[in-house]
Amino acid sequence: MSLRKAPLPRILLDNVSCMRNAQQILRHVNVSLHDGGALGQILWNGHDVTESGVFHQYKLQLNWLSLKDAIKEKFTVLDNVQWFELLEGKQGNSLPAIELMGLGRLAKDKARMLSMGQRKRLQLARLLAIDRPIWLLDEPSVALDDDGVRLLEYIIAEHRKKGGIVFVATHLPINIEDAMYLRLPPRFPRRMTLVDMLDRADIS
Repeated sequence: MSLRKAPLPRILLDNVSCMRNAQQILRHVNVSLHDGGALGQILWNGHDVTESGVFHQYKLQLNWLSLKDAIKEKFTVLDNVQWFELLEGKQGNSLPAIELMGLGRLAKDKARMLSMGQRKRLQLARLLAIDRPIWLLDEPSVALDDDGVRLLEYIIAEHRKKGGIVFVATHLPINIEDAMYLRLPPRFPRRMTLVDMLDRADIS
């Protein structure tokens, strides 16, 4: 009788720490994610992503959304999505993605006409059109109204149902069913500068 081995996690973080601006953001983090999961060595399918050839394969699985939207003001809404889809070697997903995000009637409009919330929806439409398995989302609900947040929650849920993995960094509540949460401690106070000390001394 042979026993089947448990499948390897798609992503494994082993004792990962991270510093930013002299402040520790992550310390000794251990996380394993299997298909459909939502939450210092990073393994991709059991291989170190820093190994030659592995990082390129890993990078092609990633789709990220940040506060820098990379939207071309002179392009139409549709062009802003289709351009990225064509770079991916795909076609036919852009218009359905735009319509799903509620921008169908604006597809031929220039992107410079969009509000901040509509620009965020455009970014999310690009995620859908490119369709990679791992999403890295940095503050994805910023600028979205209530309907936009519900759409965001819906596309995250649908992506996970298809076996996708989603990482979300957020200060705002987003409803993600059965998600793993990593809550960061309060940020360390920054070191005082000479200007701070002079202000505190109230020197006139």
